[in-house]
Amino acid sequence: MTLSFTSLGLSEARARHLEKAGFTAPTPIQAQAIPHLLSGRDVVGLAQTGTGKTAAFSLPILEQIDVNNNAVQALILTPTRELAIQVYQSIRTLTDDRRLKILPTYGGQSIDLQINRLQRGVQIIVGTPGRVLDLLKRGDLKLNKLGWLVLDEADEMLNMGFIQDVEKILSQSPPERQTAFFSATMDPSIRELAAKFLRSPVTVSIEQPKAAPTRINQVVYMVPRGWTKARALQPILELEDPESALIFVRTRKAAADLTRQLQAAGHSVDEYHGDLSQSQRERLLLRFRQRQVRWVVATDIAARGLHVDDLSHVINYDLPDSVESYVHRIGRTGRAGKEGTAITLIQPLDKRKLRDIERHIRQQLQAGTIPTRAQIEARYLEKLQGQLREALVGDRLASFLPIVTQLSEEYDMRAIAAAALQMAYDQTRPAWMRGDHAYSDDLPVEESRPRSDYSSGPKPKPIKRSKTSVNE
Repeated sequence: MTLSFTSLGLSEARARHLEKAGFTAPTPIQAQAIPHLLSGRDVVGLAQTGTGKTAAFSLPILEQIDVNNNAVQALILTPTRELAIQVYQSIRTLTDDRRLKILPTYGGQSIDLQINRLQRGVQIIVGTPGRVLDLLKRGDLKLNKLGWLVLDEADEMLNMGFIQDVEKILSQSPPERQTAFFSATMDPSIRELAAKFLRSPVTVSIEQPKAAPTRINQVVYMVPRGWTKARALQPILELEDPESALIFVRTRKAAADLTRQLQAAGHSVDEYHGDLSQSQRERLLLRFRQRQVRWVVATDIAARGLHVDDLSHVINYDLPDSVESYVHRIGRTGRAGKEGTAITLIQPLDKRKLRDIERHIRQQLQAGTIPTRAQIEARYLEKLQGQLREALVGDRLASFLPIVTQLSEEYDMRAIAAAALQMAYDQTRPAWMRGDHAYSDDLPVEESRPRSDYSSGPKPKPIKRSKTSVNE
């Protein structure tokens, strides 16, 4: 029997609206969580991004909220302003009731505007802990009528140091409220918080459907002895030439340093961090989605607000602290049945983490070798040849034929073509390959390629990339 939204307990009217909005059938997390939430149970949901968890907690709230009462009845806490906006927009698509008032609250936006909205009446708040706490302290946000409280991305909330703010908000909420925690991982701090503030919660755990596996090529590069990570990454990027990439680093300083070096080498890359204003973040996200910026360097926390379809590459410049975070990172590529590539740089101290990752995904990752200058130049020539083939069938070719005719009186036709290709090649290859950049001496030559295997034993054979299914 095929599940439907009505079979989960939602009204016919809401099911019809969901169908019009393109929601044909509930996802696994929705199928498990919605009946429990509709029955009044507290819920702990373990689900990754992209599994439909926003609708899982929002639909039961929308089904039961009193749109004729302008008091705040539901509070959804998110770790970042980007996620707050995303959840707000998602809820808006789940209802067409104009009486329902939803307010996103977060830092970086005028608190006076948010207070003004609260005074006019709001039933659902979607906000970050800091701003919600500010509004509570001022007395502008009152939770005495609160019926539902949701922690979204609870693990990130606690990783970002919001535990005290979250506990204060939970403590100021009516004890008879219904509470739900949704998290990608269940670490001890989440369990402790749930035990303290939830009433006999039911736990639902969802993995990505096996019918639509994420297929990802995973390659590991050992940073050669005496090299910096940035020096090792540069030739890898040149050979891979990612269409769109998210590069994960550990700290904001590392993000700033790497972005600066890649920009200096002529790459289309920008940094995404917590100190950007909301408008700056939105502009960067738009430019990234429209491929005006091809690569973005970010920390795990900042990247929570970056949701881009068709991401061709994920690059672990720094390894994350947990294997779950590794899986979550690389799950951002290879979506919707497409293939993606995950590249990881490691140093000798990272070997233990790498072994943990391999045990977790039950696969030994392939070892790559740092590309040589000859390999990269061959790729550029191959790319140039492809562009030349396109030009030969293009409309602008006729404009240049008179120049060729004139030059052919003095030079061989093949020499003219080769000279034109040389000019095009010199103009398109990056600055460091032209010898006027610090990277110009960084690449190994073919005869003395540096070791890039991360284990003892013989040098690995040329890469035959593995494909693996990774649950995001």
